[in-house]
Amino acid sequence: MRRRLLGPSLSTSYGEPIHVVRGVGQYLYDAEGNEYLDCVNNVCHVGHCHPKVVRVAQEQIAVLNTNTRYLHENIVQYAEKLTETLPNRLDVCFFVSSGSEANELALRMARAHSGRDGVIVVDGAYHGNTSTMVDISPYKYNGPGGKGPPSFVEAVSMPDTYRGKYRERDNAGYKYAQEISTAATALNDRSHPPGAFFCESVLSCGGQIVLPAGYLTNAYGVVREENAFYVADEVQVGFGRVGTHFWAFETQGVVPDIVTMGKPIGNGHPLGAVVTTREIAESFANGMEYFSTFGGNPVSSAVGLAVLEVLEEEKLQEHALEVGSGLKAGLDSLKGRYEAVGDVRGIGLFLGVELVRDRETLEPDRKLASQVVENMKKEGILLSTDGPLHNVIKIKPPLVFSHSDSTRLVETLDRVLSDLRH
Repeated sequence: MRRRLLGPSLSTSYGEPIHVVRGVGQYLYDAEGNEYLDCVNNVCHVGHCHPKVVRVAQEQIAVLNTNTRYLHENIVQYAEKLTETLPNRLDVCFFVSSGSEANELALRMARAHSGRDGVIVVDGAYHGNTSTMVDISPYKYNGPGGKGPPSFVEAVSMPDTYRGKYRERDNAGYKYAQEISTAATALNDRSHPPGAFFCESVLSCGGQIVLPAGYLTNAYGVVREENAFYVADEVQVGFGRVGTHFWAFETQGVVPDIVTMGKPIGNGHPLGAVVTTREIAESFANGMEYFSTFGGNPVSSAVGLAVLEVLEEEKLQEHALEVGSGLKAGLDSLKGRYEAVGDVRGIGLFLGVELVRDRETLEPDRKLASQVVENMKKEGILLSTDGPLHNVIKIKPPLVFSHSDSTRLVETLDRVLSDLRH
């Protein structure tokens, strides 16, 4: 039925797809009652079907769900709670229905405020599925079916200290950031002066890459010299996932001009947000009304508020740091046992394991990565691959992921790698 009724570009996970019928916490259940430990669905941030989030959504939708042309307490209470988590200058909210819509709006704002249409992005990045977001997403425009970047886009190198041109010892954060100046010159030469620099605070589709120290600080300096604005894409990594901070950009000690949010913001409910400065928001108010039919509706706002409350009540940011640190240490231990484990990286509960054929040449092992994912699924653990070479095992579970889950994941991965080695 799916092949007959749905578009063929919509893919499924795994060689034999799973018919999922229920989710609870960090677990998913299929139609036969099999249980799977979910290590990859970062959208259900505080756990699948969290009882408080479900209850709040049910209670509000039973009373009212309408648009933001009417006054309602939920949207302003949520905006107040959300901005309290951010640096002081980021104090104006716009609510939408997805991360793609949030990034689309952020680009419009940056262009309106700067008067410039050029965009600088990081190679391998993905910022959404709208036409304009595909245009600024190297992960898409350089991938299958892509047509390359439009003239208003220039990509800089992925700041990858494992596989890229610079290592941490090379002052990589500074050197990678200097490429932004070259990119700006290229855009100016094409009559598209840069208005925005989009950067995920930890690179997701790029392969779970943590930015080298000083990268965003130096990048932001170059961006401002070019009279452009820095958009922090927190769609994948925000809301305490990195553990050390609530927002991943904070790990680099910078304050963006615009922050975009999606995916985990609503724990699976379609919600997104853009938070920016008063100055940028007022520039955007040029007479053309901005309106999102479902953005900030009473149900979505209630859900978003519930997610923030659960994060605080259950101390899930601290939990992500503690469990994530132990998980990373366990994964690191596998490097000593398997030559195929080339790199283990990440922060909090956003981790990646890069598999290679040769540690010296860094030849990627895409086939092994796919086999690992399939074999882990047979063991009841859900993972996925990512990265431009499709050889990175990505790990980004719901934040309720426990120490025992971490132990199970490492022990099972150890066994699977051992079996595949022989």
